[in-house]
Amino acid sequence: MTLVQLKHLIELAQTGSFSLSALKLHLTQPALSRSIKSLEDELGQALFDRIGRKNELTAFGLEIVKRARVLVDEAQELRQTSQQLQLGEIGQLRIGLGSGPGAMLTTPLMMLMATQHPKAHIDISRGSTTLLVQALRERLLDALVIDIRSLQPSADLKIEDIHEMTGTFMCRAGHPLTQKRKLTFAMLRDYPVASTPLSDEVARILVERYGPQAHPDKLVNLRSEEISSLIDVARKSDAVVLAIRAAAPDLVELNLTPALNAKARFGLVTLASRSEPLLLSKVRTLMNTILKDAAL
Repeated sequence: MTLVQLKHLIELAQTGSFSLSALKLHLTQPALSRSIKSLEDELGQALFDRIGRKNELTAFGLEIVKRARVLVDEAQELRQTSQQLQLGEIGQLRIGLGSGPGAMLTTPLMMLMATQHPKAHIDISRGSTTLLVQALRERLLDALVIDIRSLQPSADLKIEDIHEMTGTFMCRAGHPLTQKRKLTFAMLRDYPVASTPLSDEVARILVERYGPQAHPDKLVNLRSEEISSLIDVARKSDAVVLAIRAAAPDLVELNLTPALNAKARFGLVTLASRSEPLLLSKVRTLMNTILKDAAL
């Protein structure tokens, strides 16, 4: 049986007339008769008692119509749900954000969902690249936005929408280091340095620029996955934070000699073999807006 046949049944049950039902359904009367007869043959019993020009449901037909209405209503709800999912009005997205992307995307992403997709569900996870990738592979997350320099290449991962952003040392306005005409790494080391866990590539750049003392294991005094907390500490103390410049536009960039010249590479990571949630397109758009604007 088909949903079309069930709709024919429901319409005939309402009118009791093949001619009137056929007119409403835009069918010929013989076509409607064949549809009902086919349904009766499949179900094994008569659905209507034909009394003159009037067609009344049998006791069996009454029960079948009740179930048919439920099925047709659910099919209509399914179509509506599909349309809402495609429009991003409903649905679920579970996304993991690295420290840098998290600082810039968490609030805008939640605002986007709250204002434009209030019936959708979004779960944001924060953590190290290793833990986020593990959760992605276990299908506990749908996608990640992370610094891909910390990511081991793998055939099961799809990486796209890569944005390069400048990393630098920053401090509060009025910090003693802002008064130096020529700022060296040795001067920086007189103050606590705050940072998220850094990739091997950043560690290599630091050591090349400033020597073994610049290795993150020796350089960083305050380490946390939550860059927003580290930035807040830098705002309220003499700590120096190493982070994406765009993550803290109110802080003062320290121009060391030689210059750091380091960049983060934020990318959207998904499982290559998995169909992605429709809401993920909203994340792409937001990344292109927020990360592009922040990089200018």
